[in-house]
Amino acid sequence: MTRSGAARGRWIENWDPEDERQWERGGRRVARRNLVLSVASEHIGFSVWSMWSVLVLFMSPGIGLDFAPDDKFLLVVVPTLVGAVLRLPYSSAVTRFGGRNWTVFASLVLLVPTGLTVYFVQRPGTPLWVFLVIGALAGAGGGNFASSMTNITAFYPQRQQGWALGLNAGGGNLGVAAVQLLGLLVISVFGDTHPAYVAACYLPLIALVSVLAALRMDNVSVVRAERGAQRQAAAEPHTWWISLLYVGTFGSFIGFGFAFGLVLQSQFSSTPFEAASFTFLGPLLGSVARPLGGRIADRWGGARVTLWAFAGMAAGILVLLAATRSGSFPLFVTGFTVLFVMSGAGNGSTYKMIPAVFARQAESAVTSGHDASAAFARARRVSGAVIGIAGAAGALGGVAINLAFRTSYGELGSGEPAFYAFLGFYALCAVVIGLVYLRGERTAAVVPEPVRVRSSRVG
Repeated sequence: MTRSGAARGRWIENWDPEDERQWERGGRRVARRNLVLSVASEHIGFSVWSMWSVLVLFMSPGIGLDFAPDDKFLLVVVPTLVGAVLRLPYSSAVTRFGGRNWTVFASLVLLVPTGLTVYFVQRPGTPLWVFLVIGALAGAGGGNFASSMTNITAFYPQRQQGWALGLNAGGGNLGVAAVQLLGLLVISVFGDTHPAYVAACYLPLIALVSVLAALRMDNVSVVRAERGAQRQAAAEPHTWWISLLYVGTFGSFIGFGFAFGLVLQSQFSSTPFEAASFTFLGPLLGSVARPLGGRIADRWGGARVTLWAFAGMAAGILVLLAATRSGSFPLFVTGFTVLFVMSGAGNGSTYKMIPAVFARQAESAVTSGHDASAAFARARRVSGAVIGIAGAAGALGGVAINLAFRTSYGELGSGEPAFYAFLGFYALCAVVIGLVYLRGERTAAVVPEPVRVRSSRVG
């Protein structure tokens, strides 16, 4: 492992996390440092991306912004959609520019939507289209996830990727809960007429994370060499099966996270303070559950844990249906909390499936006579690309959830039709796991022996 000069932007050559000797002699320390800063950058990105789920709770005639519920759901949909679309180019950008270089840029660019939000969000009479444009720009924060996950995949050995990717993603997902807690704090201290305070808090944080990433993160040459991997990944059927599953897990987490406050207002006519008092709880628990889901999947297999997650999510939907019919606010919040926790765990376990599936493919290729180093290099390259594709698909699931709520509450006056649609989709995902993946995990090791490093230590 060698580091090139600063002129090339802190590139690490000959990086191989599967080499246990290199890992123990400094590789673990390098990986942890990059993971910490990656989590920080992704956390800020998620906060900016999901900020409109908080700001819409402030929009009322009291600050001169009187928008209908349909308009507010639209303000939540737009950043979700843009963030989903940007995930593919953001994932590819890491292979072209390097993880450190792209993290610095992706963090700095968030100053634009955040600054515009501070300027416009308390200006009475601002038209809806202005906020839609700012929300679209805030979607850049959603793209940070794909570039961050693709980058961190290269830093950790396959045997630890469930935990590392879960921690990276879970720390980023906490940005949803953090901005909602900040919204609650602003309402508690200053009232519900100062939404600009929420956005203003992130301006110095964005600048700080950008500087730290520039000073302390690294690019690795193995990532830069992986151009064209997305084309290879797109030709793999597993890419699309896993993407479907991620629509169900992450799509649920981010979709419910963005919509929860508006759903409480639509279902129970909650005040901004009442809605903000509960919206942070689900995303917080779901974010904590994500790395735990990844770690459990490291032991029991991604497909099995993901199936459990979908069973739990289906149970949460049944609780919501019961709460809707009985008009029980506590039961409704309980159902959503179950959904957040199980979708968070499913996020981690679904991402664990990606390297495991393609590592098994590589093992099969080796037993058929193919070159081992080439087979496992391809598995690593394609796995990184699938992470970007699945991340984009999952975020589109969040768009679908918010559109379903917009239609259900706006046109039908009840959330029940949306809940039944979600329940049907979770059943479909469970069938896919059983038919495509679960039988494979029962007959093969989650981590194939050719790439497994025997060690009792977990980094």
